[in-house]
Amino acid sequence: MTSTANGITAAEVRRRVGHPIVDGDGHFLEFMPLVNDEIMSYLEEQGGTALADRYAQQVRGPFDTAVFQADRTAPEVLDRWASMPSWWGNPVADAHERATAHLPSLMHERLDELGIDLMLIYPSWTLGLVEAGDNELRGPACQGVNRYIKRLFAGFEDRFVPAAVIPMDTPDMAVECLRHAVTELGFRSVVLAGNASRPLAAGGTRLDVFGLDSAYDYDPVWATCVELGVAPAFHSSLQYTHSARSVSSYVYNHIGGIAGNHTVLAKAMFLGGVFRRFPELRFGFLEGGVAWGAALLADTVGHWRKRGGHAIEELDPEHLDVAAVLALVERYGDDQMKANLPRIGEYLARRPGRPAQLDEFAASGVTTVEELLEPFEERMYFGCEADDPLVGVAFGLDLEGTPARLRPMLGSDVSHWDAPVMGDVMVEAYELLEHGLLDAEQFREFTFTNAVRMHGGANPRFFEGTPVEADAAAILAAD
Repeated sequence: MTSTANGITAAEVRRRVGHPIVDGDGHFLEFMPLVNDEIMSYLEEQGGTALADRYAQQVRGPFDTAVFQADRTAPEVLDRWASMPSWWGNPVADAHERATAHLPSLMHERLDELGIDLMLIYPSWTLGLVEAGDNELRGPACQGVNRYIKRLFAGFEDRFVPAAVIPMDTPDMAVECLRHAVTELGFRSVVLAGNASRPLAAGGTRLDVFGLDSAYDYDPVWATCVELGVAPAFHSSLQYTHSARSVSSYVYNHIGGIAGNHTVLAKAMFLGGVFRRFPELRFGFLEGGVAWGAALLADTVGHWRKRGGHAIEELDPEHLDVAAVLALVERYGDDQMKANLPRIGEYLARRPGRPAQLDEFAASGVTTVEELLEPFEERMYFGCEADDPLVGVAFGLDLEGTPARLRPMLGSDVSHWDAPVMGDVMVEAYELLEHGLLDAEQFREFTFTNAVRMHGGANPRFFEGTPVEADAAAILAAD
């Protein structure tokens, strides 16, 4: 199905803009019975039939939005307050569109029609394996998935760059899966879990987001990404783990779910010093838009200005002139306050708590606003869908007189419910230009340049053998 919204097609959009289009976050749909066969085969190779049988016992049917627990009052739902999952989440109105989502050869054939030169493509259902299920099985299961993905896209890698899925339960697991994906299977792109669930001694769980208060030192993971020349991308969501999740409404859970996970992850990585220790790394935060990044940046700048190491001493309770406050209470207070001056004095003079590290920005290494801006402006890439009206926010930030500019990156999200007609994606993206939300150069950054900088900055050879090779090389040479 070719869209003709606004009187133009996606192919015409590509001709009009006159530069390559790189989709930084396309998707395909797995035929899960076949993926499960691959996982079972891989597990048998690694650990025998016992390991494969263990996986088979945990698979509760296909990973698919068509099959879910529809009775949301059932005890198995309410006892766990199980989040309403994505249901009816894939296009069904046009069989050709649906088949395209499953078949790399068909999608490859249609890329010119879709106005896309190169698609960085991610799985759908198997993304859930990086966070759900048996912790001990997760690493080898993901390796089996990656072997399947690599074989699925063999012969089509001139215009597709598929991503390997990387679990993050422990640094050792992540490093092993990274090396397997890149050095053994030949992946150039990876998508990492954006959190890991940790049990608490008092009951329940917490989310570990790898930068602050983590159960492990994840620096070996980031160092391995640098060594292997891959830019880590994240695609996780809080929709299944947020304490305010809904058992009945997927829409409630989905709105802000991905942006919420990106926020806590990026915040932890910044305050935990990951950006400072690995200045060469670029990070992709997919499908959450850029507005959360702008809000996080503004909030972080505000907190640094008032609570950074240069300012925190001004809030030390020991500096309070208690006698001066009491004199004013005696003059302006009501009768009850005046009758309790000694108690109020004791309250105001109580010995304050004092953390071991007063400067909560110390690990980030930030001493100026400009240093704070650097990772947000230069090394964080924000995946935005084509119809996101807030993409332009990235280009016009003013933080109390300090200008800032973020890096949005087109993510088509084709194959999912929010992109039911693949040919509409670039037409919708072009409307940002037509409506004046982006100018021509900003549109080029959004649909091409930023994807090149993210992945080419990690691996200068990333785009070799693709239709955008020469244009990408020119961008990287200019940078």
